[in-house]
Amino acid sequence: MAHTRIFKLQEYCLRAMGHSQEPDGSVGGALSLKHVVSLLFAASAQYPLLHNVVYHRNNMELATAGLSVLLTNLLTLFKIATFLVYKQDFWRMIRSFRRMHQQSSERNTGDGRGYVAEANKVASLLGRAYCFSCAATGLYFMVSPILKIIANSWLGTTYVRELPMPLRLPFNYVDSPGYEIGFVYILLVTIVVVTYASAVDGLFISFAINLRAHFQTLQRDIKDTDFALPEQEMQEALTDVVDYHVRLLALSKRLRVMYMPIVFGQFFITSLQVGVIIYQLVTNMDSVMALLVYLSFLGSIMLQLFIYCYGGEIIKVESHRVDVAVQLSNWYQASPKLRRSLAFIIQRAQRDLLIKAGFYEASLGNFLAICRAALSFITLIKSIE
Repeated sequence: MAHTRIFKLQEYCLRAMGHSQEPDGSVGGALSLKHVVSLLFAASAQYPLLHNVVYHRNNMELATAGLSVLLTNLLTLFKIATFLVYKQDFWRMIRSFRRMHQQSSERNTGDGRGYVAEANKVASLLGRAYCFSCAATGLYFMVSPILKIIANSWLGTTYVRELPMPLRLPFNYVDSPGYEIGFVYILLVTIVVVTYASAVDGLFISFAINLRAHFQTLQRDIKDTDFALPEQEMQEALTDVVDYHVRLLALSKRLRVMYMPIVFGQFFITSLQVGVIIYQLVTNMDSVMALLVYLSFLGSIMLQLFIYCYGGEIIKVESHRVDVAVQLSNWYQASPKLRRSLAFIIQRAQRDLLIKAGFYEASLGNFLAICRAALSFITLIKSIE
């Protein structure tokens, strides 16, 4: 039941971005109009956002406010483009996990349902929290100008209408109907950004949790194996264990390749975003409302980074524990030939199975390093002031 729920979660994320399987279970290779429109919508916002940053280059407060939104949109653009390139691999990953679940059930060797059920709660919590954080931040940006218009109209004061996002469009977006057109355009861009960012990140954490559950199942199978059985029977059982391990390693490598551009963009752009938002926080300490907005924005991007670091960490840790599982088993009762096979499993499990891109490794250690850097940056800015 837990596996069924997580498969539905993965398929929901894909369908939320407008992707589905063909009736025969295959995935179409060509991009449809809705996929191209999603990519163009995210890309089209880059120039107005960049234009706004350049226009306010002499006003650090306005420039950094626009830069934080620009970087967020750029990161989502990375995710959309990467997903469209590897969309067939995403469906293959889901089908691979489903087949492994079915094969495991047929063998009656345990399918790790308890592991997945527990881990799926964590994934759901992280996914909901991140989705809520993104949606809340986007909702604030969309509702804030409307509330200002209503408040100023009620008070009878003059108010120059502002768009929800800090960008400069190539037409008059202050007066009607330009303002309404710009508002709808930003609303659509926001929907695309929130949908794709949440879905791509949700897929990553669900894949990582599936891999962790299968690595835990492999560990349990190894520890429960009775190596005192006849050699022929043990040879067959050990062959299944090795094949299972090889499949998990292959899936982990595929996940790393699929998410390599996203992990690189996530770490690089988040590092820039943290610096920009910390500057905004320190320079707006006297405004409670501004602090709440910037803290919400900071929490959203840090949670986004945490999802990747947590996923990379659990894959690395559980793959290493396969080595421990072999040592905790009654391996000493196995024949010398089977011991050599177990030594091979230990040797492979001792290698780091990392989700990384270049010098960026998705791990909790690196997440804490960025948190420490953010605190150091706060101290630096305060000392300069």
